[in-house]
Amino acid sequence: MEYFLNNYKKQPFIPAIQKTSTLVFLSLLSLVCFLIAINTRTIDVSGSYEQKVQAAELMKKGMDVLKGSRMESGVFIDIENDPNETGLVGSPFSLITTDEGDLDSKLTTLDPNLSAGIVDLMVQLNLSSKDTVALLMTGSMPGANIAVLTACKALGIHPISITSVGASQWGANQVDFTWLDMEKILFENDLIPAKSIAASIGGRNDMGRLLSPAGRNIITDNIQYHDIPIIRKDRLAENIEHRMDIFSGIKKISNYKAVINVGGGVASLGTSFNLRLLPPGVVIRSDISNIGRPGGIEGVLSKFLNSNVPGLHILNIRPLTEQFKMPFAPIPIPEIGSGSLYADERYNIWVAAVCLLVVSGSVFSIGLHSKRKIKEHLLQHEPDSLL
Repeated sequence: MEYFLNNYKKQPFIPAIQKTSTLVFLSLLSLVCFLIAINTRTIDVSGSYEQKVQAAELMKKGMDVLKGSRMESGVFIDIENDPNETGLVGSPFSLITTDEGDLDSKLTTLDPNLSAGIVDLMVQLNLSSKDTVALLMTGSMPGANIAVLTACKALGIHPISITSVGASQWGANQVDFTWLDMEKILFENDLIPAKSIAASIGGRNDMGRLLSPAGRNIITDNIQYHDIPIIRKDRLAENIEHRMDIFSGIKKISNYKAVINVGGGVASLGTSFNLRLLPPGVVIRSDISNIGRPGGIEGVLSKFLNSNVPGLHILNIRPLTEQFKMPFAPIPIPEIGSGSLYADERYNIWVAAVCLLVVSGSVFSIGLHSKRKIKEHLLQHEPDSLL
Protein backbone atom coordinates (compact mmCIF):
# COMPACT_ATOMS: atom_id res chain seq x y z
CA MET A 1 0.00 0.00 0.00
CA GLU A 2 2.82 2.39 0.86
CA TYR A 3 4.48 1.58 -2.47
CA PHE A 4 1.30 2.40 -4.34
CA LEU A 5 0.93 5.77 -2.63
CA ASN A 6 4.55 6.70 -3.29
CA ASN A 7 4.16 5.77 -6.95
CA TYR A 8 0.94 7.77 -7.18
CA LYS A 9 2.68 10.85 -5.86
CA LYS A 10 5.32 10.46 -8.52
CA GLN A 11 2.67 10.23 -11.22
CA PRO A 12 -0.14 12.61 -10.20
CA PHE A 13 -3.25 13.08 -12.28
CA ILE A 14 -2.75 15.65 -15.08
CA PRO A 15 -5.61 16.62 -17.43
CA ALA A 16 -4.89 16.07 -21.14
CA ILE A 17 -5.08 19.80 -21.85
CA GLN A 18 -2.18 20.40 -19.45
CA LYS A 19 0.07 17.66 -20.78
CA THR A 20 3.19 18.77 -22.61
CA SER A 21 2.55 16.28 -25.40
CA THR A 22 -0.94 17.70 -25.96
CA LEU A 23 0.33 21.28 -26.06
CA VAL A 24 3.07 20.32 -28.50
CA PHE A 25 0.51 18.56 -30.68
CA LEU A 26 -1.81 21.61 -30.69
CA SER A 27 1.12 23.92 -31.46
CA LEU A 28 2.24 21.81 -34.41
CA LEU A 29 -1.33 21.47 -35.67
CA SER A 30 -1.81 25.25 -35.46
CA LEU A 31 1.48 25.88 -37.29
CA VAL A 32 0.62 23.42 -40.07
CA CYS A 33 -2.86 24.94 -40.50
CA PHE A 34 -1.37 28.45 -40.53
CA LEU A 35 1.15 27.53 -43.23
CA ILE A 36 -1.58 25.88 -45.30
CA ALA A 37 -3.84 28.94 -44.97
CA ILE A 38 -1.22 31.55 -45.94
CA ASN A 39 0.12 29.49 -48.84
CA THR A 40 -3.26 28.63 -50.34
CA ARG A 41 -4.34 31.69 -52.30
CA THR A 42 -6.69 32.41 -55.18
CA ILE A 43 -5.92 34.79 -58.04
CA ASP A 44 -8.87 36.82 -59.31
CA VAL A 45 -7.90 37.93 -62.81
CA SER A 46 -9.55 41.15 -63.96
CA GLY A 47 -12.38 40.61 -66.43
CA SER A 48 -10.77 43.21 -68.69
CA TYR A 49 -7.24 41.80 -68.31
CA GLU A 50 -6.58 41.45 -72.04
CA GLN A 51 -7.79 44.98 -72.83
CA LYS A 52 -5.70 46.38 -69.97
CA VAL A 53 -2.56 44.67 -71.20
CA GLN A 54 -3.28 45.79 -74.76
CA ALA A 55 -3.79 49.39 -73.67
CA ALA A 56 -0.61 49.42 -71.57
CA GLU A 57 1.43 47.90 -74.40
CA LEU A 58 0.04 50.48 -76.83
CA MET A 59 1.03 53.25 -74.44
CA LYS A 60 4.50 51.83 -73.99
CA LYS A 61 4.96 51.58 -77.74
CA GLY A 62 3.67 55.13 -78.14
CA MET A 63 6.12 56.43 -75.54
CA ASP A 64 8.96 54.61 -77.29
CA VAL A 65 7.99 56.10 -80.64
CA LEU A 66 7.86 59.62 -79.18
CA LYS A 67 11.18 59.12 -77.42
CA GLY A 68 12.72 57.96 -80.69
CA SER A 69 11.43 61.09 -82.39
CA ARG A 70 13.06 63.26 -79.74
CA MET A 71 16.34 61.39 -80.00
CA GLU A 72 16.36 61.88 -83.76
CA SER A 73 16.06 65.61 -83.12
CA GLY A 74 19.22 65.54 -81.05
CA VAL A 75 17.50 66.19 -77.74
CA PHE A 76 19.25 64.97 -74.61
CA ILE A 77 17.28 63.40 -71.77
CA ASP A 78 17.41 65.16 -68.41
CA ILE A 79 18.05 62.05 -66.29
CA GLU A 80 17.77 63.99 -63.03
CA ASN A 81 14.19 65.07 -63.74
CA ASP A 82 13.34 62.16 -66.04
CA PRO A 83 14.85 59.20 -64.13
CA ASN A 84 13.02 56.61 -66.23
CA GLU A 85 14.46 58.21 -69.39
CA THR A 86 11.13 58.51 -71.19
CA GLY A 87 12.15 61.64 -73.08
CA LEU A 88 8.64 62.99 -72.42
CA VAL A 89 9.26 65.12 -69.34
CA GLY A 90 9.17 68.79 -70.22
CA SER A 91 11.18 71.65 -68.80
CA PRO A 92 10.59 73.81 -65.71
CA PHE A 93 10.03 76.81 -67.94
CA SER A 94 9.41 77.67 -71.58
CA LEU A 95 7.56 80.29 -73.61
CA ILE A 96 4.41 78.14 -73.61
CA THR A 97 4.49 77.20 -69.90
CA THR A 98 1.18 78.30 -68.42
CA ASP A 99 1.49 77.38 -64.76
CA GLU A 100 3.35 75.50 -62.07
CA GLY A 101 3.34 71.72 -62.23
CA ASP A 102 4.12 68.77 -59.98
CA LEU A 103 7.01 66.73 -61.38
CA ASP A 104 6.12 63.55 -59.46
CA SER A 105 2.60 63.59 -60.90
CA LYS A 106 3.96 63.99 -64.42
CA LEU A 107 6.36 61.08 -63.87
CA THR A 108 3.49 58.93 -62.59
CA THR A 109 1.41 59.53 -65.71
CA LEU A 110 4.32 58.23 -67.80
CA ASP A 111 3.76 54.71 -66.49
CA PRO A 112 2.08 52.62 -69.24
CA ASN A 113 0.09 50.82 -66.56
CA LEU A 114 -1.91 54.04 -66.15
CA SER A 115 -3.60 53.16 -69.45
CA ALA A 116 -4.76 49.90 -67.86
CA GLY A 117 -6.19 51.95 -64.99
CA ILE A 118 -8.11 54.10 -67.45
CA VAL A 119 -9.52 50.93 -69.02
CA ASP A 120 -10.72 49.96 -65.56
CA LEU A 121 -12.57 53.29 -65.20
CA MET A 122 -14.08 52.96 -68.67
CA VAL A 123 -15.34 49.49 -67.81
CA GLN A 124 -16.96 50.96 -64.70
CA LEU A 125 -18.89 53.30 -67.02
CA ASN A 126 -19.88 50.32 -69.21
CA LEU A 127 -18.14 51.85 -72.21
CA SER A 128 -17.72 49.45 -75.10
CA SER A 129 -16.64 49.26 -78.72
CA LYS A 130 -17.98 51.95 -81.07
CA ASP A 131 -19.11 54.22 -78.20
CA THR A 132 -18.37 57.91 -78.71
CA VAL A 133 -16.90 60.00 -75.89
CA ALA A 134 -16.03 63.69 -75.59
CA LEU A 135 -12.39 64.11 -74.60
CA LEU A 136 -10.96 67.30 -73.06
CA MET A 137 -7.17 67.55 -72.92
CA THR A 138 -4.38 70.01 -72.18
CA GLY A 139 -0.65 69.90 -72.81
CA SER A 140 0.08 69.59 -69.09
CA MET A 141 -0.03 65.80 -68.75
CA PRO A 142 0.95 64.16 -72.04
CA GLY A 143 1.28 60.82 -70.26
CA ALA A 144 -2.33 60.93 -69.08
CA ASN A 145 -3.45 61.99 -72.57
CA ILE A 146 -1.67 59.00 -74.08
CA ALA A 147 -3.14 56.72 -71.41
CA VAL A 148 -6.70 57.77 -72.23
CA LEU A 149 -6.25 57.59 -76.00
CA THR A 150 -4.58 54.18 -75.94
CA ALA A 151 -7.32 52.91 -73.59
CA CYS A 152 -9.85 54.11 -76.16
CA LYS A 153 -7.91 52.29 -78.87
CA ALA A 154 -7.84 49.04 -76.87
CA LEU A 155 -11.59 49.18 -76.20
CA GLY A 156 -12.60 50.38 -79.67
CA ILE A 157 -13.98 53.66 -78.30
CA HIS A 158 -14.13 56.73 -80.55
CA PRO A 159 -12.96 59.95 -78.84
CA ILE A 160 -13.92 63.42 -80.06
CA SER A 161 -11.03 65.49 -78.70
CA ILE A 162 -10.46 69.18 -78.07
CA THR A 163 -7.11 70.33 -76.67
CA SER A 164 -5.73 73.33 -74.82
CA VAL A 165 -2.15 73.43 -76.10
CA GLY A 166 -0.48 75.41 -73.32
CA ALA A 167 1.17 73.27 -70.65
CA SER A 168 2.27 73.53 -67.05
CA GLN A 169 5.81 72.76 -65.89
CA TRP A 170 7.25 69.38 -66.87
CA GLY A 171 4.44 68.74 -69.36
CA ALA A 172 4.36 69.06 -73.15
CA ASN A 173 5.78 72.58 -72.87
CA GLN A 174 8.61 72.36 -75.38
CA VAL A 175 7.98 74.83 -78.19
CA ASP A 176 9.11 72.28 -80.79
CA PHE A 177 7.24 69.35 -79.25
CA THR A 178 3.74 70.34 -78.14
CA TRP A 179 0.93 67.92 -77.39
CA LEU A 180 -0.41 68.42 -80.92
CA ASP A 181 3.00 67.36 -82.28
CA MET A 182 3.01 64.25 -80.09
CA GLU A 183 -0.57 63.43 -81.02
CA LYS A 184 0.22 63.62 -84.72
CA ILE A 185 3.11 61.17 -84.41
CA LEU A 186 1.01 58.72 -82.38
CA PHE A 187 -1.87 58.88 -84.84
CA GLU A 188 0.38 58.37 -87.86
CA ASN A 189 1.77 55.25 -86.16
CA ASP A 190 -1.77 53.91 -85.58
CA LEU A 191 -1.33 54.00 -81.80
CA ILE A 192 -4.32 56.22 -81.00
CA PRO A 193 -7.78 56.26 -82.62
CA ALA A 194 -8.10 59.98 -83.37
CA LYS A 195 -6.50 63.42 -83.16
CA SER A 196 -7.88 66.65 -81.75
CA ILE A 197 -10.48 68.33 -83.95
CA ALA A 198 -9.93 71.81 -82.44
CA ALA A 199 -7.58 73.54 -80.01
CA SER A 200 -7.18 76.66 -77.91
CA ILE A 201 -4.19 78.44 -76.41
CA GLY A 202 -5.09 77.38 -72.88
CA GLY A 203 -3.69 78.88 -69.71
CA ARG A 204 -5.49 81.60 -67.78
CA ASN A 205 -8.98 82.24 -69.16
CA ASP A 206 -8.10 79.75 -71.91
CA MET A 207 -6.43 82.64 -73.73
CA GLY A 208 -2.87 82.42 -72.38
CA ARG A 209 -3.23 85.50 -70.21
CA LEU A 210 0.08 84.93 -68.38
CA LEU A 211 2.00 84.00 -71.51
CA SER A 212 4.07 86.48 -73.44
CA PRO A 213 2.87 87.56 -76.89
CA ALA A 214 5.66 85.40 -78.32
CA GLY A 215 4.38 82.38 -76.39
CA ARG A 216 0.81 82.90 -77.58
CA ASN A 217 2.04 83.26 -81.16
CA ILE A 218 3.99 80.01 -80.92
CA ILE A 219 0.84 78.16 -79.85
CA THR A 220 -1.42 79.71 -82.49
CA ASP A 221 1.18 78.95 -85.17
CA ASN A 222 1.33 75.36 -83.92
CA ILE A 223 -2.45 75.00 -84.12
CA GLN A 224 -2.43 76.40 -87.65
CA TYR A 225 0.39 74.05 -88.61
CA HIS A 226 -1.78 71.10 -87.64
CA ASP A 227 -4.62 72.54 -89.70
CA ILE A 228 -7.34 72.42 -87.06
CA PRO A 229 -9.75 75.18 -85.98
CA ILE A 230 -8.54 77.48 -83.23
CA ILE A 231 -10.87 78.36 -80.34
CA ARG A 232 -10.08 81.96 -79.51
CA LYS A 233 -12.97 84.14 -78.40
CA ASP A 234 -12.88 87.26 -76.22
CA ARG A 235 -14.10 85.63 -73.03
CA LEU A 236 -13.76 82.30 -71.24
CA ALA A 237 -17.51 81.65 -71.37
CA GLU A 238 -17.46 82.13 -75.14
CA ASN A 239 -14.56 79.68 -75.52
CA ILE A 240 -16.56 77.15 -73.51
CA GLU A 241 -19.64 77.66 -75.67
CA HIS A 242 -17.51 77.29 -78.80
CA ARG A 243 -16.40 73.88 -77.54
CA MET A 244 -19.98 72.85 -76.83
CA ASP A 245 -21.01 73.96 -80.31
CA ILE A 246 -18.27 71.77 -81.81
CA PHE A 247 -19.29 68.73 -79.75
CA SER A 248 -23.02 69.20 -80.39
CA GLY A 249 -22.36 69.70 -84.11
CA ILE A 250 -21.02 66.16 -84.29
CA LYS A 251 -23.50 64.44 -81.98
CA LYS A 252 -26.27 65.48 -79.64
CA ILE A 253 -24.69 66.08 -76.22
CA SER A 254 -26.93 63.58 -74.45
CA ASN A 255 -25.91 60.91 -76.97
CA TYR A 256 -22.26 60.93 -75.89
CA LYS A 257 -21.58 57.88 -73.75
CA ALA A 258 -19.15 59.78 -71.50
CA VAL A 259 -17.09 62.93 -71.13
CA ILE A 260 -13.43 62.54 -70.14
CA ASN A 261 -11.41 65.39 -68.72
CA VAL A 262 -7.63 65.16 -68.52
CA GLY A 263 -5.84 67.92 -66.63
CA GLY A 264 -6.99 71.18 -65.14
CA GLY A 265 -7.96 73.20 -68.20
CA VAL A 266 -10.11 76.14 -67.13
CA ALA A 267 -12.41 75.81 -70.15
CA SER A 268 -12.93 72.15 -69.32
CA LEU A 269 -13.60 72.66 -65.61
CA GLY A 270 -14.90 76.21 -65.45
CA THR A 271 -15.28 77.98 -62.12
CA SER A 272 -18.77 76.82 -61.07
CA PHE A 273 -17.57 74.31 -58.46
CA ASN A 274 -14.72 73.84 -56.00
CA LEU A 275 -12.16 71.92 -58.04
CA ARG A 276 -10.27 70.75 -54.96
CA LEU A 277 -13.32 68.83 -53.75
CA LEU A 278 -13.90 66.89 -56.98
CA PRO A 279 -12.32 63.43 -56.63
CA PRO A 280 -10.55 61.84 -59.61
CA GLY A 281 -12.08 58.90 -61.40
CA VAL A 282 -15.74 58.36 -62.22
CA VAL A 283 -17.89 61.47 -61.72
CA ILE A 284 -21.62 62.07 -62.15
CA ARG A 285 -23.97 65.03 -61.92
CA SER A 286 -24.41 64.90 -58.13
CA ASP A 287 -20.63 65.07 -57.60
CA ILE A 288 -20.49 68.64 -58.85
CA SER A 289 -23.91 69.81 -57.63
CA ASN A 290 -22.78 69.12 -54.06
CA ILE A 291 -19.69 71.34 -54.41
CA GLY A 292 -21.20 74.14 -56.47
CA ARG A 293 -19.87 77.68 -56.30
CA PRO A 294 -22.43 80.49 -56.87
CA GLY A 295 -21.68 82.89 -59.69
CA GLY A 296 -19.06 80.70 -61.34
CA ILE A 297 -18.74 79.90 -65.02
CA GLU A 298 -19.91 76.43 -65.99
CA GLY A 299 -17.20 74.51 -67.83
CA VAL A 300 -17.55 71.86 -70.52
CA LEU A 301 -17.32 69.00 -68.01
CA SER A 302 -20.16 70.45 -65.93
CA LYS A 303 -22.33 71.00 -68.99
CA PHE A 304 -21.98 67.37 -69.99
CA LEU A 305 -22.58 66.10 -66.46
CA ASN A 306 -25.66 68.29 -66.13
CA SER A 307 -26.93 66.65 -69.30
CA ASN A 308 -26.66 63.33 -67.41
CA VAL A 309 -23.61 62.22 -69.36
CA PRO A 310 -21.26 60.39 -66.94
CA GLY A 311 -17.65 61.46 -66.79
CA LEU A 312 -14.08 60.55 -65.97
CA HIS A 313 -11.93 63.13 -64.22
CA ILE A 314 -8.19 62.52 -64.64
CA LEU A 315 -6.48 64.93 -62.27
CA ASN A 316 -5.03 64.78 -58.73
CA ILE A 317 -2.81 61.89 -59.74
CA ARG A 318 -1.77 60.67 -56.29
CA PRO A 319 -5.30 59.74 -55.11
CA LEU A 320 -5.99 58.33 -58.58
CA THR A 321 -3.05 55.94 -58.31
CA GLU A 322 -4.29 54.96 -54.85
CA GLN A 323 -7.56 53.91 -56.48
CA PHE A 324 -5.61 51.79 -58.97
CA LYS A 325 -3.19 50.53 -56.27
CA MET A 326 -0.36 51.77 -58.46
CA PRO A 327 2.93 53.21 -57.17
CA PHE A 328 3.32 56.98 -57.27
CA ALA A 329 6.29 58.25 -59.31
CA PRO A 330 7.80 54.76 -59.63
CA ILE A 331 11.48 54.20 -60.42
CA PRO A 332 11.81 52.06 -62.45
CA ILE A 333 8.49 51.71 -64.25
CA PRO A 334 6.70 48.50 -63.17
CA GLU A 335 6.21 45.67 -65.64
CA ILE A 336 3.01 45.57 -67.66
CA GLY A 337 0.54 43.00 -66.37
CA SER A 338 1.79 42.93 -62.78
CA GLY A 339 -0.06 44.21 -59.73
CA SER A 340 -3.61 44.15 -58.40
CA LEU A 341 -4.77 46.33 -61.28
CA TYR A 342 -4.58 43.22 -63.44
CA ALA A 343 -5.19 40.44 -60.93
CA ASP A 344 -5.97 40.32 -57.22
CA GLU A 345 -4.22 37.69 -55.14
CA ARG A 346 -6.36 36.75 -52.15
CA TYR A 347 -6.29 34.20 -49.38
CA ASN A 348 -8.62 31.25 -49.92
CA ILE A 349 -11.37 31.93 -47.40
CA TRP A 350 -12.67 28.36 -47.48
CA VAL A 351 -9.27 26.84 -46.76
CA ALA A 352 -8.70 29.37 -43.97
CA ALA A 353 -12.13 28.55 -42.51
CA VAL A 354 -11.42 24.80 -42.58
CA CYS A 355 -8.03 25.34 -40.90
CA LEU A 356 -9.64 27.51 -38.23
CA LEU A 357 -12.32 24.86 -37.69
CA VAL A 358 -9.71 22.10 -37.34
CA VAL A 359 -7.63 24.02 -34.79
CA SER A 360 -10.56 25.35 -32.77
CA GLY A 361 -12.29 21.96 -32.95
CA SER A 362 -9.19 20.21 -31.65
CA VAL A 363 -8.80 22.66 -28.78
CA PHE A 364 -12.50 22.36 -27.93
CA SER A 365 -12.56 18.55 -28.04
CA ILE A 366 -9.42 18.21 -25.91
CA GLY A 367 -10.79 20.75 -23.46
CA LEU A 368 -14.10 18.93 -23.27
CA HIS A 369 -12.35 15.61 -22.76
CA SER A 370 -10.17 17.10 -20.02
CA LYS A 371 -13.18 18.60 -18.26
CA ARG A 372 -14.90 15.21 -18.21
CA LYS A 373 -11.81 13.49 -16.84
CA ILE A 374 -11.35 16.16 -14.17
CA LYS A 375 -14.94 15.72 -13.08
CA GLU A 376 -14.50 11.93 -12.88
CA HIS A 377 -11.35 12.37 -10.86
CA LEU A 378 -12.99 14.74 -8.38
CA LEU A 379 -15.84 12.29 -7.86
CA GLN A 380 -13.30 9.69 -6.79
CA HIS A 381 -12.16 12.07 -3.98
CA GLU A 382 -8.47 11.80 -4.66
CA PRO A 383 -6.88 14.52 -2.56
CA ASP A 384 -3.53 14.44 -4.31
CA SER A 385 -4.98 15.42 -7.71
CA LEU A 386 -3.20 18.15 -9.58
CA LEU A 387 -5.79 20.37 -11.22
